[in-house]
Amino acid sequence: MFDVGFAEIFLLAIIGLLVLGPERLPGVARTLGAFIRKARMSWISLRNTIESEMAEADLSKPIKKASEELKQIGRELSETPVFKPESKKAVQEVTDSASASAAQPGPETDGGKSENV
Repeated sequence: MFDVGFAEIFLLAIIGLLVLGPERLPGVARTLGAFIRKARMSWISLRNTIESEMAEADLSKPIKKASEELKQIGRELSETPVFKPESKKAVQEVTDSASASAAQPGPETDGGKSENV
């Protein structure tokens, strides 16, 4: 930033005293001080806002990445045959036929007519 030392400030005070006079110099100095204070506070506020936005952006990157990964997994799952509506019908038919065959006696069993020896 600006490197303003005592010599520069003293020189500006002497020039201000000569130009403005002793009556108006304190008022001008007070106004100039208030302006510098406001400018400094505005700069600090802007810097804090930028830093917080950058910190928020750094935190949101992993969240967005995880969200995209989950969406991709969801797309892959929806594309698998198990989750398609046509596949659900096929699965239902298989389960219906399996339950129907379980209800009918097969060639291995004699319908519950076996004798205990």
